[in-house]
Amino acid sequence: MYFLFFLFLVFFLFSSPCLSTRTAPFPSSKPINPTSYHKIKGYTWHEFQKFVDAGRGNKINGISELKKYFYRFGYLKIDSLNFTDLFDEHLEHALIKYQEKLGLLVNGKLDEYTVSQIISPRCGVSDSATKLFMHATRNYAFFTGKPRWSRSIPITLTYAFSPDYVINSLSMSEIKDAFQRAFNHWASVIPVSFWESNDYGFADIKIGFYKGDHGDGEPFDGLLGVLAHAFSPEIGRFHLDAAETWAVDFEREKSDVAIDLESVATHEIGHLLGLAHTSVQEAVMYPSLKPREKKVDLKIDDIKGIQALYGSNPNFSYQDLLESDTSTNSGVSLRKAQLTLYSFILVLILRMSM
Repeated sequence: MYFLFFLFLVFFLFSSPCLSTRTAPFPSSKPINPTSYHKIKGYTWHEFQKFVDAGRGNKINGISELKKYFYRFGYLKIDSLNFTDLFDEHLEHALIKYQEKLGLLVNGKLDEYTVSQIISPRCGVSDSATKLFMHATRNYAFFTGKPRWSRSIPITLTYAFSPDYVINSLSMSEIKDAFQRAFNHWASVIPVSFWESNDYGFADIKIGFYKGDHGDGEPFDGLLGVLAHAFSPEIGRFHLDAAETWAVDFEREKSDVAIDLESVATHEIGHLLGLAHTSVQEAVMYPSLKPREKKVDLKIDDIKGIQALYGSNPNFSYQDLLESDTSTNSGVSLRKAQLTLYSFILVLILRMSM
């Protein structure tokens, strides 16, 4: 029996490396490294946690703030606002629209998963006033009017960083490298190139880190609330909340509330190019990003949407993307099959020993 068990261990330990070494992507609804940020007091929407299981007819202190949240992101109309602490029919209707838009279970209730999504850090761009394109596998969206940079293809856009509105927690070279990678994600799939400029005043895209009310009518709200916002073409303004703990390397930045700069930059560049929010949770253009989550790889939903505006980069191939996804899924499937086999062998060994 012991000899058989020894053989099982050897087989388990030395056969695993033969599997695909590509790491399977984590679901976008969970941070890559689970954190305890929900337990941290003082972040923007932490008080909303007490609304779990609340429903129509309940009156709870603070519901009025939740209504303001839904108003801010386009789910409550101005003529239906009722800033009281009563969970009324207007809030229920807004909640249903929110669940539909973000691909959640639609039940009109503040279940635990819905509340978890509401309190997650997110983009400041409203989820409303967009034109949706519904398909079986995608749900990309554009801003009203379908704006884009109206220049002849191929397009070159310049970007620059504000010399005045900066952060000290990261070096300028680290920030620039993260943004260059973010711009490259989009440039690889459309005929648009991005060049850094030293002339902030004349750059097409102007990037800066701001705190609170910074004069554009969209004030930032502090830790783990709105992370950033960008404006539709051809405005070119890109603002990030300086109050966040921005990170370019989670191995070095250990904070539970760290936000990946490249992920946020990639998302907001999508807005600068003309994409609105999607309902596809795995896509870059999904509106929320949890702390310590990294989401930089464009999904088919992102790519189809942006190519509908600008066409395809002649060097881009969907085949490469599909092969990459197939490789990932195959590696995961093979691992599951191997674990099933291990379990069967272990049970067989145990039965033989009885």
